[in-house]
Amino acid sequence: MYLKPCVIASILFAAAPVAAPVLAQVTVREYTVPRGHGIHDVWADAAPNGPVWISAQGSGHLGILDPKSGRVDFVALGSGSSPHGVVAAQDGSPWLADGGQNAMVRVDAKPGAGKVFTLLADSGYANLNTASFDHSGVLWFTGQSGIYGRLDPKSGELKVFDSPKGRGTYGIHTTPQGTVYYASLAGSHIARIDVKTSEATVIQPATPRQGARRVWSDSKGNVWVSEWNSGNLSRYEPATGKWSTWRAPGESPHVYAVYVDETDKVWASEWTKQVMLRFDPQTQKFESFHSSSDVSNVRQIHGRRGEVWTPESAADKVVVYRYNSGSK
Repeated sequence: MYLKPCVIASILFAAAPVAAPVLAQVTVREYTVPRGHGIHDVWADAAPNGPVWISAQGSGHLGILDPKSGRVDFVALGSGSSPHGVVAAQDGSPWLADGGQNAMVRVDAKPGAGKVFTLLADSGYANLNTASFDHSGVLWFTGQSGIYGRLDPKSGELKVFDSPKGRGTYGIHTTPQGTVYYASLAGSHIARIDVKTSEATVIQPATPRQGARRVWSDSKGNVWVSEWNSGNLSRYEPATGKWSTWRAPGESPHVYAVYVDETDKVWASEWTKQVMLRFDPQTQKFESFHSSSDVSNVRQIHGRRGEVWTPESAADKVVVYRYNSGSK
């Protein structure tokens, strides 16, 4: 099914700078998104000042933020749409894991058209979550109902597989080396997908019942895991099988999202204190940052050189944390 070109709703809001501690060398800027869109995930184009794509789960739209002007455009994705994850292909086209349509949706970079790839009827309701492209351009995706799948954009071939341990399949990411990993929230594990055979191998974290929610890789291919139940930030080293864990600061922390920047520092969203954390694996120390929101509920993190972008689902904001990346 092809998406028809549609009128894009444009909303312009002032982007507000927020002061951050000078010593932290991080500045914070906020972009307000109209209420009712229920923003969930973000994906930042790699180009400086490039667009930032937003999954508007509550309204069934793709949001397109222009960081220079603060303008947000919205593209309707179809009847019943409720997108969760968003990711960009190499050609710049954003793709969304659309739980409402039980489909993967591509929106062409220009002129606002795209295509809907609906899962087969016998796949059932997948509760689609997140997606990631491997190095050959194949899109891998997860569904919390207990599935993962692959979609070849060139041929349109779409396949769905049962997760080895059932429901909970959640965040997914491809390492710089080309290996695909996903996390299972309900299953409390991560898994490695063989992109040739499509088989998933379960890898058990060091902490039982930890609630692995999202995964991201550093430059060496080590896998960082945000653990919702345990409040840990964990690292899995595939070369040795070693696990390391660090408990997030504060009382009863809940770590939702994780992202590794170009300096190999690890960012995570912590929901108990409603802060953004930056962890330095070299010093093994956490830093905390926050926007002006009392409650932000950051569910996903993405970035590009010198910038980390977050969607604040509770505050209807997109927030960027800018820093001097320097060198590793």
